[in-house]
Amino acid sequence: MSINVSNTSQSSPKTAAFAFEVDDDPRRYEHLSSIRLEDPEAVARAAVSRRRHPGVKAGQQNFIVAADHPARGALAVGNDPVAMADRRQLLDRLQIALANPAVDGVLASPDIMDDLLLLGALDGKLVFGSMNRGGLSGLVNEFDDRFTGHTAAALEALGADGGKMLTRICLGDPDTVVTLEATAKAIDSLAERKLIAMVEPFLSVRENGRVRNDLSTNAVIKSIAIAEGLGSTSAYTWMKLPVVAEMERVMAATTMPTVLLGGDPAGTQDEVFASWQAALALPGVQGLTVGRTLLYPADGDVAGAVAAAASLLHHTAEVSE
Repeated sequence: MSINVSNTSQSSPKTAAFAFEVDDDPRRYEHLSSIRLEDPEAVARAAVSRRRHPGVKAGQQNFIVAADHPARGALAVGNDPVAMADRRQLLDRLQIALANPAVDGVLASPDIMDDLLLLGALDGKLVFGSMNRGGLSGLVNEFDDRFTGHTAAALEALGADGGKMLTRICLGDPDTVVTLEATAKAIDSLAERKLIAMVEPFLSVRENGRVRNDLSTNAVIKSIAIAEGLGSTSAYTWMKLPVVAEMERVMAATTMPTVLLGGDPAGTQDEVFASWQAALALPGVQGLTVGRTLLYPADGDVAGAVAAAASLLHHTAEVSE
């Protein structure tokens, strides 16, 4: 498999245009299967040998691409129920996104993370592992969102920067308390290793057999209040929050570094980007952690969507060489 990247602009890499040639040979990732079969320890070697990201800094917003949806059985994007089902296409899109130097890193489930490590796509990148994927989309006990992915110990061994946990709070479902307790323990386990706990809270309800996240401003604020109190320390905790109405009030609810999530795209790309741009200007916002909106844009131009999103980030601090 090969993805050839060329910079077609002399402008900053935050806004530069990139041309990509993706080989669509159906056997393009066959070597990953061979490595997993014959040399599974190659994943650990790739993790140890990769160049690390220089680290997060105030005034330098970060751009992280999310790719942990399939592990929860959430394959849909827009009206396509299986948009993320083809792993080869997903890896193609991820490599296109990560090839842009404005993209700081990835948030992924273990299977995707291991593929990207073997592909050498994570050099110089921030790495966040997805920890709880047990609350499968459509599962009868979806709110019992058990930790079935990365552990804090595994993330430390990988040289990762932190772990992310989805924290859906349903006041009418007793499984919520199980998830809250597990989240608190995961936060503590990450903090013991000085790793970031990226907590993604929602107040959620079940309607007609499906889980719906309440994206009203007051609901998001309440979810923050609950989530930021989890664990015995919040020293390493970040929030991962949706962009909703009255984001000024939302960001006033926390002192924790916050990254904005994209969710399943709604509205036009211009409308979505305009909402991100306004939210990125608020105090405490550390950047974007976005997946489907950029990996599966309506026009199919992954490189263009990533470059456009990168141009929204704020970089006011001096970067040391």
